[in-house]
Amino acid sequence: MFRRMVGLAVLTAVVFGEGAVAQQVGPKKGSLVIVGGAMRDEAILERFLDLAGGPDALIVVIPTAGGDEEYDQDWRGLRQFRAAGATNLTVLHTKDRDEADTEEFVQPIREAGGVWFGGGRQWRLADSYLNTTTHEALWELLDRGGVIGGSSAGATIQGSYLARGDSRTNTIMMGDHEAGLGFVKNVAIDQHLLRRNRQFDLLEITQARPELLGIGIDENTAIVVQGDEFEVIGQSYVVIYDHQRQIDSGGDFYFLSVGDRFNLATREAFRGDQNIERVVERR
Repeated sequence: MFRRMVGLAVLTAVVFGEGAVAQQVGPKKGSLVIVGGAMRDEAILERFLDLAGGPDALIVVIPTAGGDEEYDQDWRGLRQFRAAGATNLTVLHTKDRDEADTEEFVQPIREAGGVWFGGGRQWRLADSYLNTTTHEALWELLDRGGVIGGSSAGATIQGSYLARGDSRTNTIMMGDHEAGLGFVKNVAIDQHLLRRNRQFDLLEITQARPELLGIGIDENTAIVVQGDEFEVIGQSYVVIYDHQRQIDSGGDFYFLSVGDRFNLATREAFRGDQNIERVVERR
C-alpha cells in the first residue's frame, strides 16, 4: 500500500506538480536538518543530535550516496558525529533494493531517534531506497517525532524533485532521476551553492517547473524544517527560487541569512517577527 501511494504521489509530482495533491509541504511531525555540504560548524550536528533525543540516541548513518560497495561500522564518516558527542551510531547501507525492502534491513531505523544521509550522488540514494520499506520506515521515524538529516547529496534527496539527479554527471539539473524521497513536497534542493558558484542553476528547474520552490543552501549552512517552516542555521546563506512570488521586483531569487525563517506553505520569509520585505505577486 505504501509503495502504491508514494508511487502515485511521485508520478503526480513529476507530471503535474505536487501542489495538486498535497497542501502540507514539510513533514507533519518530526524534523529535517538539511545541510548544504562541507559541514564544519559543529553546532549543526549538535542541533541534529538534540532533535534525535540527545547524544545517546541511536543514530543511523546512511553513506550510500558515496558509491562504495561496502561500508563498515568504523567508516571514517562517523568521526564528525563522535566529535559532536554521539555515542550510539550504526552504519546502514545497501545497493540492493530487495534488501532495502526487508524488515531485517530497516530494523535499526525503527529503533533510531535520527537518520543521516551522507554526501556523494543523490541518485544512488533514490536507486536504493525510493518507494521501499526503508522509505516507509523513514516516514515512520518522522511520524514518531524523530529527525532526518543530510549533507550535500543527503540534502537534495530530501526534496520531492531530485535536482542534479542525472547518473552521468552532477552538472545536469534535470536528469534521468527526478524523484527524491519527498520529505519536503513540491521542492527542489541544491547544495554547495555559493562556494561552487551554483546560484543561477536552480532557475532551470523553477522555470521549467514553475510550481516548484527551489531552495539553494551554501556550504556549512543548514535549514531546520519543522512542519511548514524552516530556520536557517550555520555560517552562510540560503537562496529562495520562487517563480510565483518574489521579494520586491526584478529578481530571480533572494537570500536568507542565519536566523531567518521561511514559511513553506505561504512562501513568505521572515526576519524576527517581520516579513523580510514586501512580497509581490509575479505578473
